[in-house]
Amino acid sequence: MTEMTFMQAVNNALDLAMEKDDTVLLLGEDIYGGSGVEHLEEKNEDAWGGSFGVLKGLGPKYGADRVIDTPISEHGYMSAAVGMAATGLRPVPELMFNDFIGWCLDAILGQATKLRYMFGGKAKVPITVRTAHGAGVSASAQHSGSYYGILGNIPGLNIVVPATPHDAKGLLLACIEDDNPCFFFEDKTLYGSKGEVPDDYYTIEIGKAKVVEEGEDLTIVTIGKMLFVAQEAAEELKEAGISTEIIDLRTVAPWDQETVLESARKTGRVIVVDEDNPHNNTATDIASVIMREAFDYLDGPVLTVCAPNTPVPFARNLEALYLPDANKIITEGAELIDDLRQN
Repeated sequence: MTEMTFMQAVNNALDLAMEKDDTVLLLGEDIYGGSGVEHLEEKNEDAWGGSFGVLKGLGPKYGADRVIDTPISEHGYMSAAVGMAATGLRPVPELMFNDFIGWCLDAILGQATKLRYMFGGKAKVPITVRTAHGAGVSASAQHSGSYYGILGNIPGLNIVVPATPHDAKGLLLACIEDDNPCFFFEDKTLYGSKGEVPDDYYTIEIGKAKVVEEGEDLTIVTIGKMLFVAQEAAEELKEAGISTEIIDLRTVAPWDQETVLESARKTGRVIVVDEDNPHNNTATDIASVIMREAFDYLDGPVLTVCAPNTPVPFARNLEALYLPDANKIITEGAELIDDLRQN
């Protein structure tokens, strides 16, 4: 085990995947930046490693044939990656921000997610798209959204949203191994977060949630960094004698109905916390399934705590108000929590 940052865990996963399988290759803007630029090459031929430096070191190790710098044309290189995947390679393109999905959506929606179905399962499209998401760093409205819910509506597409370095490494390797297209969401506010990560190659099952903390009175289901918001709320509720079970969903599509429903039936009270906007999102989907499948076990309505129905503000004070936090969980979940306090 080694303590790694989230960023290092992603880099390590890609390194191991490329070492193990020659068909794995990377594409993206500035992922091998500096190569061939005279004044940079003398100092460091791997000047950038992508916009956040996640891929630093992989260019010199594997060469420009497998770490491919692309033009600023998301539609162009994403379409190329789909073609590579359909013809025997396992490309891992980097979409700099998930806000840019509109520029390359046809390659995913019209091609990657349809080919296997259209060819009766005979075609494979093992493409893993890495992309940064999340508010909290004043990156403004066009670079701060969380759009895993939008993509989660597309049949045939795995959507993974890890919260810890350990899960980031294991889930990314699972995505790369999978023969179906996958979107791998990396919250940019978590890149510097640290955790213990096994040194060897391992995978975590796609579609399997994790019960992070067990409890008896209340279930909080989380996505991505909302895990840490829920843990903060759970600590406060513990002082009031309320036992909280926390589930890290880890995969948005397919999401783990079995684990969530088992917890809902046990506690009878559920809050789903999601950084996404509130309409037609993952949180409301989870709430509807719980209400349908576990209604007789519930002691109150399934509540959702989400971002407001606006783009992400640039101003730090407004951005802080935009994001769900522990106080919002306790305030907006008062209908369930106050009942527990009285008991």
